[in-house]
Amino acid sequence: MSAEAQQETLEFQTEVQQLLDLMIHSLYSNPEIFLRELVSNASDAADKLRFEALKDESLLEDDPELAIRVHADSEARTVTIEDNGIGMSRDDVVENLGTIARSGTQRFLEAMTGDEKQDAQLIGQFGVGFYSAFIVADRVDVYTRRAGESPELGVHWSSDGKGAYSVEYVERPERGTRVVLHLAEDRDEFLEPQRLRHIIRRYSDHISLPIRMPAEADPESDEAPGEETVNQASALWMRPKGEISDEEYIEFYKHVAHDFEAPLTWLHNKVEGNQAYTSLLYIPARRPFDLFDQDQRHGVKLYVRRVFIMEDSEHLMPRYLRFVRGVIDSDDLPLNVSRELLQHNKLIDRIRGASVKRVLDTLERMSRDEPENYATFWSQFGSVLKEGVIEDSGNRERIAGLLRFSSTQEAKQEADVTLADYVARMREGQKHIYYVTAEGFNAARNSPHLEIFRKKGVEVLLLHEPIDEWLASHLHEFQGYPLQSVAKGELDLDELEDETEKQAREERAEALRPLTEKLQESLGERVSEVRVSDRLTDSPACLVVGDYELGMNLQRMLKAAGHEMPQGAPALEINPDHALIQRLEGGGEDARFDDWAQLLFDQAQLTGGGQLEDPAAFVQRVNRLLETPA
Repeated sequence: MSAEAQQETLEFQTEVQQLLDLMIHSLYSNPEIFLRELVSNASDAADKLRFEALKDESLLEDDPELAIRVHADSEARTVTIEDNGIGMSRDDVVENLGTIARSGTQRFLEAMTGDEKQDAQLIGQFGVGFYSAFIVADRVDVYTRRAGESPELGVHWSSDGKGAYSVEYVERPERGTRVVLHLAEDRDEFLEPQRLRHIIRRYSDHISLPIRMPAEADPESDEAPGEETVNQASALWMRPKGEISDEEYIEFYKHVAHDFEAPLTWLHNKVEGNQAYTSLLYIPARRPFDLFDQDQRHGVKLYVRRVFIMEDSEHLMPRYLRFVRGVIDSDDLPLNVSRELLQHNKLIDRIRGASVKRVLDTLERMSRDEPENYATFWSQFGSVLKEGVIEDSGNRERIAGLLRFSSTQEAKQEADVTLADYVARMREGQKHIYYVTAEGFNAARNSPHLEIFRKKGVEVLLLHEPIDEWLASHLHEFQGYPLQSVAKGELDLDELEDETEKQAREERAEALRPLTEKLQESLGERVSEVRVSDRLTDSPACLVVGDYELGMNLQRMLKAAGHEMPQGAPALEINPDHALIQRLEGGGEDARFDDWAQLLFDQAQLTGGGQLEDPAAFVQRVNRLLETPA
């Protein structure tokens, strides 16, 4: 579009209109946050300009002193927030103010619940702070020009937030952005300068740029009052910890994380010596909606000598700690550092290693001294922390100590059993930490593989999240005790039974050899072998894979994801004390033996959480057996 183009009216993207409606409804009771959000956006725009000006100083034009200005006009009934940051081109305006072009948009909208408090948290995480202007305004005008572009390429954007917006080129000598809010009738409180000062000092005191407002007029002077800076205008993380209140820490977190809720805790450290840097890291109280989004790019913000460089979710913190928010400010990195340089930078490696250690230290302290807070953390981020066992071999034992599980000890879905708890409760002579994996809590709790362990009072961990299959394949031992799946391999019960029980079991297996051989012949390649079970006390049969094979649940997950599974067959274990097995052993079912054998296999598949290859054949087989007199 040429600079002479006429005003154009465009429709909001559907998702934007949905977000506007949801946000205004959810945040209406806390309208003052609009100023925090718009000041935060202005600060981000200044950060971007500072970074781009490192490569092209001409972008600063003739205005190198960056600042934010806030002004209320009682006659016009407007509040204006203005910055001299990077500004926006026409395309930027349409993209940033008219559409939401990000992969997680639909996931975000699906996460909305209708609960005002919970939705407010999600809105903040999604970073749609600009639209908070419509909580207090019935029309918003934005005047902007991107740094480096000519004055005639200024842009004017205007909307009442009800479905459409207009955009046109205007003459704008100043770079940066001016947002003018035309206040709704019931929002006169925000025309009071003292009210605006109070909000800025409460929510935005930490902003490192000066936030300026017209100074209060001196009634004894005829001179114009000029301007005054209403915030501290210094990087909060560079101030001594003793001078920062908890409220200031919390408000800075909300700014840096786009969150409306206070964090669980924070870590503020300054390192001096051969390598100088400051870190202020936060552990949130609630998971962001895009925590499992592969394209998620939020993370810790990297500064170099107070200049914002980038927000990085890979190099400053490992993937399993991607929920950590905050800033790291280095005195030693070059100002022109890029993502490529970060990949092979020893300074970054040391910062990352030290930061990971501090986060794990904090989680250990929280788990020990603040169990309620840690339970909150685990409910939100436990499944992500489990990834650390797989990714971070150097810290595997520490991370393992932070894990929480359900177990047969209490059989409740809330995971609160530690591996240390389990070890402390192990039976005398027990040599393994036993666990079972399944696709859900009830499937794990009711697994037939647990029967002998329940009978003997041996605790088994119930692993029922998708990540648990990979977790178990990497966590081989804890405090010297090997982890053992109760659904893999031939069970070694030497540690759980006496010699008399062992001898009786071996004799019974020998006596049932003709039956196991006959079942093996009937089932053919569907099973690797049929054997008498050591683990069943109530169920007639179960399926067991080999010690070094993929678990049945993991095989199902990989198959559902489209992966080819190696050709292999599980073993079928039968319970010699079950009435059905005794009936088959008696030889009275010869005419229907194949049906009974297939039924045993299908039942074992179902109780193990599997799916039948041919459900119709299963139903027909059951019907035949029900119709035939015993």
